[in-house]
Amino acid sequence: MRRPPALGCCRAALAPCPGRCGRGAGLALALLALLLLLLATQRRLGLELSSRTPTRLQAPRPPTTEALELVTRSPHLTPAPSLPPNLGDTYGRDETSRSSECPSSIRKRITGTEFGAAFLATVPVLQWAQHAREDEYRRLRRYGGAHGWKDVSWDVLKASLSLLNTSASGLLVDSRQAAAPCVRCAVVGNGGILNGSRVGAAIDAHHLVFRVNGAITAGFEGDVGNRTSFYVFSTNTMVNALGSYAADGFKHPPRSPETRYVFLPDHDRDYLLLRAALTHQRVDRGREKGVWPQEFFGEDLRADKFRMLHPDFIRYLRNRFLRSDILATPHWPLYRPSTGAVMLLAAIHTCDEVSAFGFMTPGYRAYSDHYFDRGHKEVQFYVNHDLKLEMRLWQRLQRSGLLRLYTGTEGT
Repeated sequence: MRRPPALGCCRAALAPCPGRCGRGAGLALALLALLLLLLATQRRLGLELSSRTPTRLQAPRPPTTEALELVTRSPHLTPAPSLPPNLGDTYGRDETSRSSECPSSIRKRITGTEFGAAFLATVPVLQWAQHAREDEYRRLRRYGGAHGWKDVSWDVLKASLSLLNTSASGLLVDSRQAAAPCVRCAVVGNGGILNGSRVGAAIDAHHLVFRVNGAITAGFEGDVGNRTSFYVFSTNTMVNALGSYAADGFKHPPRSPETRYVFLPDHDRDYLLLRAALTHQRVDRGREKGVWPQEFFGEDLRADKFRMLHPDFIRYLRNRFLRSDILATPHWPLYRPSTGAVMLLAAIHTCDEVSAFGFMTPGYRAYSDHYFDRGHKEVQFYVNHDLKLEMRLWQRLQRSGLLRLYTGTEGT
């Protein structure tokens, strides 16, 4: 006699069997097939995602102005949906600006030009001891780079600015320096248009002479003069110039009894170098740690030899005079006006009459990048500046009668 089939699975594992056991086995097989299909799909998706996603995410790097991408023409960047929500178009007030007796002063004439709405007579051009306040620190802590104090600790800021405490610390240009009612300033860039220009004597004939970065004069006096009243720089641009142009003769910034050093502070390197200079000590931290300031500025390190531009002023220039299309791109945190542009606009805000030499003009392709180049070098464009926008601004200022711009053979 046959034994009745046990309650459970059929003996034939691969063939369906009749009755309740057969139906259960069929359902189990269907579930197994579905599970295998899901596992295969998950494996394919995992492989595809792993090929697209890095196994280790890199932390975002903070914006920097060093080692920037070099472009051979003005950058064509993909626009972001909108401008940054807060470029900080509000500023502190500076009531220490000199009252010029010059009837033709730029500050008196600018309100009747196309720049009248943009110009602020009370924007602070310089920062010094009176700005080392906690309320100011909280206000400017919102902005990074040259536009604020986000990258500077309170202790470094206070210790540095407190040393700028002379009567000269708050004034870039004082008519007493020129002993004349109308202070005439020459602002000298490093453009190749000056090579062979023979305008050196005309530059030196001004009351005050501004220079920037790789300001080489030895051997080029006939073209660029040899006086320097103000040397404008950031620690980064000065150090880069010393490295890049040493072979051309730039061993250190200009040094003379007349020369004053004007920091354009990009980050804490500038405040640290200023503090070291005015305390006659080595830089105690950061990239220049261990450096003696005398290597840059010589032995005369009195407080009245130094000035520091205010971050409000840099932000004001960016927002109102050089508002580049770069601000509508993801690269906007990198952007600021070039050091030469800040120098020229600082002169326009403080001098009575300004003449500019060695700045880019529409015929720039005919000239080398710098007047001291030993061979022809094309002008280089970087993503952190908008040199063509600056060039157009110089032309507008010239047309408005606020600037005399040297244009070489193109005319003046």
